[in-house]
Amino acid sequence: VQLQASGGGLVQAGDSLRLSCVHSGLTFGSYTLGWFRQAPGKEREFVAAARLSGGTTRYADSVKGRFTISRDNAKNTVYLQMNSLKPEDTAFYYCAATRINSGNWNIPAYYLHWGQGTLVTVSS
Repeated sequence: VQLQASGGGLVQAGDSLRLSCVHSGLTFGSYTLGWFRQAPGKEREFVAAARLSGGTTRYADSVKGRFTISRDNAKNTVYLQMNSLKPEDTAFYYCAATRINSGNWNIPAYYLHWGQGTLVTVSS
């Protein structure tokens, strides 16, 4: 299993960014892709997750209404559209894969496969 995240950058507050996570080696019916973020000096926190098959998604309260997770299975890619970005969204963003059910999608320890981080910096 390989995960490759990209799309980070430096933006101003209120701007948008779209992150991409290209994956390989996953069985579509069994996996969920999640996005997590980690700011300097802070713990890694859940952002959003989506099953690779079906429409189930989940979001952290801090990003609901601003971020949207989507997938293009033909391209083996999961996206994180981030709108109305705030300085507190600044962090390294990671994509990860898990086979667990939706009850624990927000817990990093349940994800077995991780990509490298992509840095999102939001200036005020």
